[in-house]
Amino acid sequence: MKKVIDLSKSAPIVLALDTSDLATALDWIEATNGLIRVYKLGLEFFLNFGHDGVRAISSSTDAEIFLDLKLHDIPHTVKGAALAISELKPRYLTVHASGGEAMVRAAAEALKFTSVTGVTILTSLSEADVSAIGYRQSALESAVGLAKIAVSGGARAIVCSPLEIVEIRKAIGTQVEIITPGVRPADIQSSDDQMRTMTPRQAIDRGADLVVIGRPITSAWMNGAQAMRERAEQITSEIL
Repeated sequence: MKKVIDLSKSAPIVLALDTSDLATALDWIEATNGLIRVYKLGLEFFLNFGHDGVRAISSSTDAEIFLDLKLHDIPHTVKGAALAISELKPRYLTVHASGGEAMVRAAAEALKFTSVTGVTILTSLSEADVSAIGYRQSALESAVGLAKIAVSGGARAIVCSPLEIVEIRKAIGTQVEIITPGVRPADIQSSDDQMRTMTPRQAIDRGADLVVIGRPITSAWMNGAQAMRERAEQITSEIL
């Protein structure tokens, strides 16, 4: 049964439902409903459960759905992929900004009621990785350039590391949302697979509209639903 929440009272958190078990994802929503503004479904989830899985999630909450597929192909193919998920009506759908302006536009034109979201430089990449891949400029400069490309193609949101928020905001203005993964609460020592990080509060203070959090909240599930909710409440209180 869908749980109705007042999104205006929830935290600007995108909770990553990174699990290959649908029942677990639904339990996580049950444990955090009312605290979380957006639930993110990634590629692993979508390949496991497809459209039916997304419907199961969206029917369990009034929170927004972030479909994180990071599409990256020729414009014609990306348009077809975007059309294929259009009936799911996710609030956000990610595409790689490095696919170019025409590719981003193809997705944006196919999804009138979804915020196509341009992914800039993955937060798992270090400065050395960015150079090794072949970017001529630093991660910061490259991310700003990619954000401009995405917005020119019709993206209404951008994904970037917290280290690039300020410069990207200057470059794209205030009408485009900035969504920031690579955030870790102050009491988390490990950055997991994230390289360019800061705390959720710091990211919000720098201008992020939403911060993406996964394991710092979902790992509490091993101690039960109440422990997970308390952890979400703790992190929420640090942001609001």
